[in-house]
Amino acid sequence: MQIGLVGLGKMGGNMRERIRKGGHTVIGYDRNQEISDSKDLQDMVNQLTEGPKVVWVMLPIQFVDETVTQLVDMLSPGDIIIDGGNSKWTNDKRHAEQLKAKGIGFLDCGVSGGIWGLEYGYALMVGGEAADVAMVQPIFDALKPESEYGFVHAGAHGAGHFAKMVHNGIEYALMQAYAEGWELLEKAEEVTDVPKIFESWKEGTVIRSWLLDLTVDALHKDPHLDKIDDIAEDSGEGRWTVNAAVDLGVPVPTIAASLFARFVSQQEDKPAMKMIAAMRNEFGGHAVVAAQPEKTMTPGEGGNPKGH
Repeated sequence: MQIGLVGLGKMGGNMRERIRKGGHTVIGYDRNQEISDSKDLQDMVNQLTEGPKVVWVMLPIQFVDETVTQLVDMLSPGDIIIDGGNSKWTNDKRHAEQLKAKGIGFLDCGVSGGIWGLEYGYALMVGGEAADVAMVQPIFDALKPESEYGFVHAGAHGAGHFAKMVHNGIEYALMQAYAEGWELLEKAEEVTDVPKIFESWKEGTVIRSWLLDLTVDALHKDPHLDKIDDIAEDSGEGRWTVNAAVDLGVPVPTIAASLFARFVSQQEDKPAMKMIAAMRNEFGGHAVVAAQPEKTMTPGEGGNPKGH
């Protein structure tokens, strides 16, 4: 099968490689011509010689509208566009209606797997019409893990991105729990080897997980996380999860607390956020802020000593 892939960053580049390993043809486009297979969007579409044409958009949310609008004029009835980035689910029905008017199908696909997806496969959560999902299924099969799990047709337009949003909200809460536990262990005088404690939990406990494995990896590299500042960014999906919960009247106190903890980390010292930042780096390759020397405050000097 042929597919066009727009956006060849950390996720998109690895997805291109995994799809090719699955025996399919991928024509990628990226503004960075050193990694692109085509000179522009039109060139990418022209290189797709089999119909119907399928184009997967793997871009930050701020670039999706413009890209979809450009693709509409390049594709034909029966073709399909997939938005696989971390887009907000509320945009999906609008895109579906925009494309339906031209006879073009639309799927929204939440993708999880970070920088490890190339090796282990990606978890895919898809929203849209069943016929369009079936058309693209060979690509989904190439991307997903080799086991029976890791793929779901979650429902109608918007369901895929909504499912991924909730997935990320849960991720926030899990990371916060591990981080708070790490800080508590670090403070206890009786405890002499925190990394070994986390490592021991990898087998036989009810809190074992891949996220725990990545936490152990981070502690192996930096046992006390001295090289990382206690600032944890939020990607936006945590905010969307809490906002959706408010709109639907669903209490999510744990997810909300983990989101607000990240906000606090951007304003004042919160040691647990070193672990959050370390975990984000391990699974997604997200940049961390290097620890800075303590700033000495002179009497009467105001401001935030972290410089934020």
